[in-house]
Order: sequence, then C-alpha cells, then structure tokens
Amino acid sequence: MGTAAISGFLLGLSLIVAIGAQNAYILRQGLLRQHVFILSLICALSDAALIAAGVAGLGTLISQSPTLITVVTIGGAAFLFWYGFSAFRRAMHPDGMHAANTGAVSLKAAMGTCLALTFLNPHVYLDTVVLVGSLSARFEGEARLAYGIGAITASFVWFFSLGYGARLLQPFFAKPSAWRILDCLIGIIMWAIAFSLLSRLLWP
Repeated sequence: MGTAAISGFLLGLSLIVAIGAQNAYILRQGLLRQHVFILSLICALSDAALIAAGVAGLGTLISQSPTLITVVTIGGAAFLFWYGFSAFRRAMHPDGMHAANTGAVSLKAAMGTCLALTFLNPHVYLDTVVLVGSLSARFEGEARLAYGIGAITASFVWFFSLGYGARLLQPFFAKPSAWRILDCLIGIIMWAIAFSLLSRLLWP
C-alpha cells in the first residue's frame, strides 16, 4: 500500500505542478491574498472528486464519448480565450494592481472563475480522470485506494502551497511592471492552452 500511495502522490504532483490555468489563477490570487483558502480548497476538492471518479472507472467511460470531449473542449477553449483577453487587458493598466488588496473581486466571482478554469478545461479530465484512473488499474483493492489517496494528497499539498507560498513573492510584485509581466504570462498561458485544445480537436 505504501508503494501505491507514493506512486499516486508522485503522479498527481507531476500532473499539476506544470504551469496551467488553475495554477496561474491560484498564484495570482495568492499574491493578492484574496480568498486564498477557499480557492485552494475548491481546486483540491475538485481534483479529489475527479481522481476518485477516475479510480472508480469513469475514465474509461469519458474516453469512449467523443461528443462529450468535443463539447467540453470547445467550451473550455472559449472560456480560456476570454480569460486570456482579460489578463492582457489588465496588463495594459497595471498601476492599480499591486500586492495589497486592490482590484479585489467578490468571493462569488472568484469561486465562479476558479470552477470554470477547473471544469471547462478538458486537460483536467484527461489528466485526473483518464490518466490517473487508467494507471490505477495496476493496483487492486486497498492498494488501488491508497494510490487514489496519494494522488489526492498531492493536489491538496500543491494548491495550498502555491496559494499561501505566493506571498513570498510579494516584494517583487510591489511594482506595477511586475504585475504587467505576470498578467502577460497568464494571458499567454491561457491562449496557448486554448489553441492546444482546438488544434487537438481540428487535427487529432
């Protein structure tokens, strides 16, 4: 069981540490110290639910539904294009954005954006449900459960570390130019993911 748990933890960590939509958003909110706990919790619990579904066998069902994957891909790409555009627009006017609580958004709006970045991104399903779920088939019984718990633990460790660790970078983000760079990077990441999603759909 110990080996299975470690395998799940390492795989889960390797999938979420890469720069992506969720991570970019949590990093930004962590720098602003806005709703960090609840947003980190949403990301971690969302991953936990998807990983549990994958380990339970939902990954096979999703991989066999091209229509579902197509709908989620188009919706996710559209949202990521919009969010990337918003980031580029913020980069044009960075003066009001700094490490204090300026530019605050409501908890409801922040939660909505966080959930959209999570569930409208097909990569989330492919990584957590399909990939983690399929690899869990190597284990049986309690070992399979331990594998899933290990992957879920990685999500909790990563998102809370990212959200609360971001404040260590606040001295650097005291300058508006730093926010301009961050928002440009976020915009590039969002658009790159969106283009990647559409390219896979158009040229499988």
